[in-house]
Amino acid sequence: MLKNSLKYFSFLFVFLMLSCAKRGSITGGLKDTLAPILKSSTPKNFSTDFKADEIILTFDEYVKLKNANKQLIVSPPLKNPPIIEPTNASKFISIKIKDTLQPNTTYSFNFGQSIADNNEGNPLNQFKYVFSTGSYIDSLALNGKIKDSYEKNADNFVSVMLYEVNDKFKDSVIYKENPRYITNTLDSLTTFRLENLKAGKYLLVALKDKGSNNKFNPKDDKIGFLKQPITIPNDTVFELELFKEQLPLKAFKPIQASGNRLLLPYEGKRNFKDSKPKIVLKNGNEVLETIITQFPKKDSLQVWYKPLKADSLSLEINKDNYDKKFTFKIKNQKKDTLNITALQNGIIHFRDRFTLETATPLVKFDKSKIKLVNKDSAAVAYTTEYDEFEQKLYIDFKKEPSEKYNFTFLPGALTDFYEKSNDTLSYKLTTREVEEYGNLTLNLQNAKRFPIIVELTNKKGDVVMASDYSEKQTQFDFLLLEPSVYTVRIIYDDNKNKAYDTGSYLEKKYAEEVFYYQQEIDLHANWDKVESIDLSIPYSPELAKKNEEAKIKAEKKKKKTAF
Repeated sequence: MLKNSLKYFSFLFVFLMLSCAKRGSITGGLKDTLAPILKSSTPKNFSTDFKADEIILTFDEYVKLKNANKQLIVSPPLKNPPIIEPTNASKFISIKIKDTLQPNTTYSFNFGQSIADNNEGNPLNQFKYVFSTGSYIDSLALNGKIKDSYEKNADNFVSVMLYEVNDKFKDSVIYKENPRYITNTLDSLTTFRLENLKAGKYLLVALKDKGSNNKFNPKDDKIGFLKQPITIPNDTVFELELFKEQLPLKAFKPIQASGNRLLLPYEGKRNFKDSKPKIVLKNGNEVLETIITQFPKKDSLQVWYKPLKADSLSLEINKDNYDKKFTFKIKNQKKDTLNITALQNGIIHFRDRFTLETATPLVKFDKSKIKLVNKDSAAVAYTTEYDEFEQKLYIDFKKEPSEKYNFTFLPGALTDFYEKSNDTLSYKLTTREVEEYGNLTLNLQNAKRFPIIVELTNKKGDVVMASDYSEKQTQFDFLLLEPSVYTVRIIYDDNKNKAYDTGSYLEKKYAEEVFYYQQEIDLHANWDKVESIDLSIPYSPELAKKNEEAKIKAEKKKKKTAF
């Protein structure tokens, strides 16, 4: 009996030992979701009569810096950025100031979301270290929001600045000097708040500052501003609209692209289609025959000329008050030749214009050598329109549902600037049923003024269809549209040139007003959709986001119910 008991206890002992030695994983409890806490700072946060050149921040846990170069906003800006160390995980952050600080000035270091705990990355949101070189902390604030004057949504990381307006103030200050105060919308906000401000009179400006130098560069930056200075304190919530200025025309030295074509780069994007610059190309004193076209998707003009033997040419460009002359050498290079491409080949939609693009500009058209027939070989009437500047030939004809068409261009139908003609070309086109398209009617209400331009855009913001220019019309019918998701954009065309126009800081001119409809329009096949749009309700990115989230939620619920 004793022997059996000893065996039992021995077995139990071994079992317990094995259980204790068994490996397992530690669950670790709940996930840490708390941001780090500032335990102390030297000098203390919100110090006055500040004279230190280094600030030490001490936290309750190891922290790390993320994108401090973009997130940290120092106001007023320093000429030399502070040195912030260490770059690795630490319980301490050192800020070394490399500038001479202004007297009687309140400074704020807003770290945005750049300080986070080392383990889980929980950010210490919008942490600010504030001090004054004077005897008190300035405590006034200014609130506002930004938007884009043309695009539906504003850029992120937009700087908002205040420049002191005094007897030394000039409009050119935004090109040359740092602002008195600055903040940034960072990567998710369209609102801003400037804090620790001193009472006074200021110019309020917003910049999408691509150079990150706190100065306005019209070539790269977008700008928004108020025409009149503001006074602080002020309870107004200000709105700034960002736009990209149109630069003054500036041409650069021509580049020889081939043996019969020059590229003329220019700065100052503009529509030359209706008002081309005057360009004169010379070989010595001889004026050469030229055709001027747009280089696709580039800020360059193409200058086509007949091949010739010469070592150098001269070119003069004249537009409004701009005049520039160039002299440049040319070489014997391969010449451009006639090449024709159809933008549609196969399916053609009812709203499409059959379009041919040419590698060289056309000068002659022989309609007797252009044939269009349907599937029954019956001739179909058509009209042509040639856009020389874009080098596109448009052919319009009445399209019938479920029909087949055959275009034939016989030799000599199209002749280019160099007297070269096409070989036989054939294109087969097919239309679809009317039921495969949708119709959209827009009823506009509460338009502020006329004329207006109504545009339908896709999700990228590209215009897929624009209405006729309207001076009083409020109903617009867009028939036989391809099923898709559309956005409605309304432009108040104040200068009546049938195009959107941007603004100018020095001229104190805002961009033309643009309205976006709050809802995206999801147009399905075989639908007749009528949409009433109240132009007195401005577009709200926040509301649009909620609508999109609700739409996604409804679609998920619908799919779940289907199963």
